[in-house]
Amino acid sequence: MNVLLRDLAPQVLSALVRKFGDFDSCEDAVQEALLAASVQWPGQGMPDNPKNWLITVAARRRIELLRSETARQRREETVATMVPADPSHVPGVDDTLELFLLCCHPSLTEASQVALTLRAVGGLTTAEIARAYLVPEATVAQRISRAKQKIKAAGASFEQSGDIPAVLQVLYLIFNEGYTASSGETLHRVELSSEAIRLTRQLRARLPDNGEVTGLLALMLLTDARRPARTRPDGALVPLAEQDRDLWNSAAIAEGVALISSTLSTAELGPYQIQAAIAAVHCEARRAEDTDWPQILALYDVLDRLAPGPMVTLNRIVAVAMVHGPSTALDRLSSAQDDPALAGHHRVHAVRAHLLDRAGDPDAARTEYELAARRTLSLPEQRYLRSRAARLA
Repeated sequence: MNVLLRDLAPQVLSALVRKFGDFDSCEDAVQEALLAASVQWPGQGMPDNPKNWLITVAARRRIELLRSETARQRREETVATMVPADPSHVPGVDDTLELFLLCCHPSLTEASQVALTLRAVGGLTTAEIARAYLVPEATVAQRISRAKQKIKAAGASFEQSGDIPAVLQVLYLIFNEGYTASSGETLHRVELSSEAIRLTRQLRARLPDNGEVTGLLALMLLTDARRPARTRPDGALVPLAEQDRDLWNSAAIAEGVALISSTLSTAELGPYQIQAAIAAVHCEARRAEDTDWPQILALYDVLDRLAPGPMVTLNRIVAVAMVHGPSTALDRLSSAQDDPALAGHHRVHAVRAHLLDRAGDPDAARTEYELAARRTLSLPEQRYLRSRAARLA
C-alpha cells in the first residue's frame, strides 16, 4: 500500500494544484489525505478508485483550509464555484510532469529543488530526505517551507514553471548522491538512487520522444547495474577494473543499452545520451581488458564539446591514459588542474595517483593517494584510497 500511495501522491497533488493553484496549502492537504488513507484503508479496505478517493479527500481538506482563511459570505461563494457537482468525478489529466517543473522553478536554489522534488513528487517524508542527505530534519523542513513560499510569492503556476533541463539536473543530482554518497559511512544510499530512477521513469512516460530524458534513464540504469559489484562484504570500494562483472544486473544493462541505442538513432544528441553511451560501452565489455577505450575516448571528445566541465575533463584524461599512455595523460592533467573548479578536489589527486602508478612511479603515486584520502568526506572512499597507498608502500 505504501508503494501505491507514493506513486499516487504526485498525481493527487498535481490535480489539486491544477484546480486550486496554491501549492503550499494543496501539498498540506495531500499529506493529510495520504495519512487518512494509511489509517483507514487497512481496516476498511481499499476503495475501487484509490486516486479519486485521495483527490476527493484532499480537495475537501483544501476547502476546509480555504474556509478558515476567508469570511463566511465570501467563503461560501468561493467554495460554491470550486466544488464539482459530482465530487466523485475527477479529471483524468495527470499533471506529474508539470509538478516536476514547478518543483524545479528557477527561483529556487538547487538544494530546495531537490528537497521539494523528493517531497512533492517522490513522496519521501521530511525525515527520510534529512537522513538521506545527512542534515537535520529542521533544515530540510525549512528548505521545503521556503521553497513553497518562493513559489507562492513568484505567482508560479504550471504554465510558468521551470524547464526540462532543470528537472533532469535535479534527478541526476539525486541519483548521484544515492550512487556515490558525498559523505558518511556508506558508499550507497539506495533509497535515493532508486527514487531517482522511479521518477525518471515517470518523466519518460510523459515524454517518450525526449532523447535526453531517455538518455538519463539509460545512464541511471547502466550505472546502477554495477552497484552490486562496487563494494565487498565489508563495505570496501571495488574499482571498475576489478569488479566481478557476473554480479552486474544484466536486466538493467539490457534495458539501458536498448534505451540508448534507440534514442541515439532518433533524437537530437545531448550530454546525457553521450554519458549513457559511455556507460553502455563499459557494461558491454565482459572483461575490463576488453573495454573499447578508443570508442570511449571518442565519446568523451563529443561530450567535452557538448557539455564541458571539470568531471568530464578528469574522466577524459583517464580515457586518454588508456589509449595513449599515462605520460600523455599526466601532461593533460597538469594543464587541467589550473581550472579553479578542480582546485583541491580529491579526484584530481586520485587520478594523478592512478596515472603515476601506471607510469611506474609508486612513491609519487602513494603520496597522491594519501592526499586524495584526506580530501574526501566519504569514508568508503577514504578507506579505498588509503588501501591503494598502503599497497604501494
